Amino acid sequence: MAPRGCLTNEGIVSHNEAQNPKNNRMFQSRRLSSFQRLALWTTATTYFLILVGGLVRASGAGLGCPDWPRCFGSWIPPASAAELPPQFDPSRFNPTLMWTEYLNRLLGVTVGFLILATVVSAWRHHRREPRIFWTTVAALLLTGFQGWLGGRVVANELAAWIVTVHLIFALVIVQLLLYATVRTWRRAGGPPSPFLIALILVTMIQIGLGTQVRGAIDVAINSGVAPASALASVGLLDQLHRNAALVVFAGSLLIVMWPRARFPKEKTLMPWAYVVAGLATLQVALGVVMAYVSLGPAAQVGHLTVASLLLGAETVLLLLGKSDQPWLGPVPGGESK
Repeated sequence: MAPRGCLTNEGIVSHNEAQNPKNNRMFQSRRLSSFQRLALWTTATTYFLILVGGLVRASGAGLGCPDWPRCFGSWIPPASAAELPPQFDPSRFNPTLMWTEYLNRLLGVTVGFLILATVVSAWRHHRREPRIFWTTVAALLLTGFQGWLGGRVVANELAAWIVTVHLIFALVIVQLLLYATVRTWRRAGGPPSPFLIALILVTMIQIGLGTQVRGAIDVAINSGVAPASALASVGLLDQLHRNAALVVFAGSLLIVMWPRARFPKEKTLMPWAYVVAGLATLQVALGVVMAYVSLGPAAQVGHLTVASLLLGAETVLLLLGKSDQPWLGPVPGGESK
């Protein structure tokens, strides 16, 4: 029987060659393909957009532009309240909040064009690999839907439920980009880990609950509750969020043992398992800061960003665990051995 082959940027090599440590280092040193570079940049920029979106929410800039897709009726924001069209209340004009929200929208447009470019690159280099190509197409379609949904967020004046839906779809787009990116380095093999799938779902639910808690805090403050007491007034929703966080934290620590038990010879999985555990630990620490120290913007943005990165690391670990081929892509903390 012919030896099993592995697909690399340079073509098919034998399984034994790919397992050779010397050859593995050679593979690691090869330059990324144009699709891989673009997919990584697109994924990183999408993560940055989520971070900026968290900053917009934490700073209260979500309605800095009270209409959509324009801003105060113009494609270019007005320079002063005197330039506002008559249908807008001048008291709502705040240059800092306006430009924060407007730059967030511009970044969203940039991400849209990057995802479009990723689809074009996938067509050029991977159109015969439907799992890669159609995943990027799905990400592009969801990005278009996200743009429309962003307008609904503004129209509903940041209602918690639609803000949550908006965030969840952003995270799904990132998951799709990660899938396409990882699959260019290593192809799917065995069945996925049910435990990792469950952990990803619970993490997604926990993030959604966190967005709902943030919305409930806003409602409490707008109702006259002191900011220091707003979180305590949320009640059951906050308790569910904390319980889900503990489940994610425990699952992330247990996941460190999973690669050792299932893939004892696969050295690449362990760094990613440690990344998941480390991000989960940091996420809990930021939650403690927000609950007992401060609900400041920095803690809020950090909490959301780390949660998004945690979900992504869990997804990468799931994809690597499904494969029966050596990993030929980046490894956290250095090369695989």
